[in-house]
Amino acid sequence: LRERYGLSSQMAVRAVAQVSDSYKANRASTHHFSLHSAIVYDQRILSWKGLDKVSILTLKGRQIILIRIGSYQKARLDRKVRQSDLILRNNTFYLAVTIDAPEATPDDPIGTLGVDLGIIHLAVDSDGDFYSGEAVDKVREKTDTIKATLQSVGTKSAKRHLRKLSGRESRFRRSVNHIISKRLVSKAKDTHRQIALEDLSNLGDSTVRKSQRRRHKSWAFGQLRQFITYKALIAGVLVALVDPRNTSRTCPQCGFVSKSNRKSQSLFSCQQCGFSLNADLVGATNISRKAPVNEPIVSPSPMALGRDKLTASAVSG
Repeated sequence: LRERYGLSSQMAVRAVAQVSDSYKANRASTHHFSLHSAIVYDQRILSWKGLDKVSILTLKGRQIILIRIGSYQKARLDRKVRQSDLILRNNTFYLAVTIDAPEATPDDPIGTLGVDLGIIHLAVDSDGDFYSGEAVDKVREKTDTIKATLQSVGTKSAKRHLRKLSGRESRFRRSVNHIISKRLVSKAKDTHRQIALEDLSNLGDSTVRKSQRRRHKSWAFGQLRQFITYKALIAGVLVALVDPRNTSRTCPQCGFVSKSNRKSQSLFSCQQCGFSLNADLVGATNISRKAPVNEPIVSPSPMALGRDKLTASAVSG
């Protein structure tokens, strides 16, 4: 490998490790790597020179590259850097940096902020605050229309445009999830409360109307829940995952449980006492009540908890 491609020993090690990691995730099929696929660097082949330069080992030796970085990233680069991914996107190089994010010691909560992850509203909390997904829906609907047109064309340029559109929609959705999760965690932190979420790990089509399945799946509830969980861990906010059964059917006023209480996607109306409220807010309230303070807390996440990823762009030229 070193002789054929002129790699240094460390670059050869990273190449082998990258292929190995790829097959660990999926051993069933042959993996192909594009010419401009992301390159993973560790501390031995990439080092920081202050906050605006990095030294990267290349086939032509070490190169000093200028980095354009924002204030958010600068504030976190005092932590230990684990690895960096060099990514080429739209003729611009980006450096995604993985750092150690220390976990704060959680305080004993004095209350619970229940959060219902919804369809019309991406999240609703038990304080009555709504986090709308309208902007994302508009982007998705517009993107779907353009995609349908491009797919009917089928040319190489159309396929390239399709890939760009998919990436743009994904990045926008991810950005919205970051904003929502940050607001929820900050609210819980400032009010000394834990966060309670429904455990949606077994969410399936049977829990969603047929007309809403596509939107429900496209929203990637898992990502928003992951973001809330890891941000809470770093902030020292406890997270409880509660049983989602009957959270949308239980009257928070009298406790009556019935499927008929849920009159529509947005309206809850108790058939026993007449209490009426937005259905998602009822769900958030019931989620909050299902997680009593001082009971064991569970904060699972498939993400690498305790680590954060920063992205900076490289200045070419």
